[in-house]
Amino acid sequence: MLVEKRNSEVHLRPRFSIAIEENSEKLLQRITNYLKKHDCIYKNKIVDGHVFLDIPENKSHFWSPQLHLEVIKESGNSSTLKGLFGPKPQVWTLFMFVHFIIGITFLAFCVLLFTRISLSESIFFPLVMVVALPLVWILLYFLGQVGKETGKKQMKELHDFMLLIIKN
Repeated sequence: MLVEKRNSEVHLRPRFSIAIEENSEKLLQRITNYLKKHDCIYKNKIVDGHVFLDIPENKSHFWSPQLHLEVIKESGNSSTLKGLFGPKPQVWTLFMFVHFIIGITFLAFCVLLFTRISLSESIFFPLVMVVALPLVWILLYFLGQVGKETGKKQMKELHDFMLLIIKN
């Protein structure tokens, strides 16, 4: 029997964990064998207890998810399979870079606003930017939510495939 725990739906990168009554090495070997034997249509990579599953190129789009699975040894004959859905690494890096730039720019305009107030100069432009940049950040959050919603069908597809692997 598989017991799956999921986190809340608020996160851009949903996570789950499944307790499995099987040795972690055997589970990882079984996953590896399944991916090699069954002409898997999903792109996959296995590195040190981590399994990465991607949507095939012909179905892939900008918002296509990636499933990162980690096999964690618990005690003796049990292990935990932790899963993390997220965008492709390139998309995630782009989003984090844009967030970083917005954050740094916001801080720079806060300093500029303080300086202009101290010097009794015009504060119009820095004030507009200090208000606009958090709005852009909120817009990015909702854009990420739209992207997650766009990839939801593929997330379910990857999740169902992962369940098929561990049940066999």
